[in-house]
Amino acid sequence: MNTRSMKTAIAAYDTAWHLAIPSLRLNARLKDGYARRRLKTPLPPADLWIQAASAGEAYLACAIAEGLLTAGLRPQILVTTNTRQGMEILEKHAHGSQGKTDKPALKCCWFPFDRPTIMDKAVGQISPKLVVLLETEIWPGLLHALKKAGCPAVIINGRMTKKSLNRYIRLQSLLNALAPEQVLAISDADAARFSKLFGSRIVTRMANIKFDRLQVGKEPGESSTLSNLLPPEGKFLVLGSIRQPEEPQVLEMIQQIRNANTDLIIGLFPRHMHRIDFWKSALSRINAEWALRSELKKPARPGHILLWDTFGELSDAYSAANAVFVGGSLAPLGGQNFLEPLVHGVQPVIGPHWDNFFWVGESIFRQGLVFKENTWQKAATRLLRQLETRPDRREIKHQARQYIQSRQGGTSLACQTIGAHLKPHNPGKKS
Repeated sequence: MNTRSMKTAIAAYDTAWHLAIPSLRLNARLKDGYARRRLKTPLPPADLWIQAASAGEAYLACAIAEGLLTAGLRPQILVTTNTRQGMEILEKHAHGSQGKTDKPALKCCWFPFDRPTIMDKAVGQISPKLVVLLETEIWPGLLHALKKAGCPAVIINGRMTKKSLNRYIRLQSLLNALAPEQVLAISDADAARFSKLFGSRIVTRMANIKFDRLQVGKEPGESSTLSNLLPPEGKFLVLGSIRQPEEPQVLEMIQQIRNANTDLIIGLFPRHMHRIDFWKSALSRINAEWALRSELKKPARPGHILLWDTFGELSDAYSAANAVFVGGSLAPLGGQNFLEPLVHGVQPVIGPHWDNFFWVGESIFRQGLVFKENTWQKAATRLLRQLETRPDRREIKHQARQYIQSRQGGTSLACQTIGAHLKPHNPGKKS
């Protein structure tokens, strides 16, 4: 793409954002931090700027920050995010690091709207030496601003679905001209898609950092905040990370499972908190007894559905569960993290859609560590079987540990890559 075509494309992109931004104050996910996304408050300076879209990427950013500290690097780090869930994770990490020399200090802010004129201003305020984009964060406005400023960008833990590639390929000429300096992709398939978009010269492979974050959990109830909220001998089913398009199917699944097991306690975790009101209405419509997790002060009664309106307890729920269904998988949404319940000794059940986790590998199903079912009816049947047979958690953890440990090391490579960019600049405190 020549300079003239680039200017025309960026100007059109800027205009599109200019027209769209006023309506985004009404968006359920973007209204949080709306003024800050427009840079009404300046962003702080930092050596390293990490963009972490939501909760999953926020955890990766924290892992990278800790890895840099372990490697003896102490750059000033700014992490930006797009969602309330991501911000809560980052703020918790930042608060827990205050005044601790063994914890990485980081600042957290909302990711600015990608209007090129806004991103020019953002890059000027932060003045980063390096920008790390996690997973699938490809923002033309930001990449253009970084090119103008001469600041390198790298994509780490890169993943790209076929659907995302089909969307980005429409801007292939522009994105090829704005390509980052390096892409570290988490699978051969992801590497091939990034190569098609940016060219193979800058694309290499890495192990997924998410494997480094996984540790085989303790026995159910140990150190769990939920140990006094669930009957010790009761059966507990977790429906985790349920997404809006699959809600009707999940509701059918709930009814089928409750008809077969009336004493079961179900923990229902919507992926996005703004869907809580829908579930209040839906559960009342089927005459289910339910309670909000935030209002639960004593052990739940058998047969109740606990509607989880408290963020950050899904892992504890997995550790206490007898069976788990992981959402984002009954509709073509790419799936959600089914490895987390596995490390707690539970073989999770998912639907047929798991594009976002192809990097895990088909062998996880062949080994029987995760069950993939094609319909909600089959998923419900599998969950009922899990509740009755109660598989050996210790053996499942042993197999999970072997599977995970053979795929670790991504954080170390990511930190080496970041360090190679920061070391020539003496990544100490700015004067």
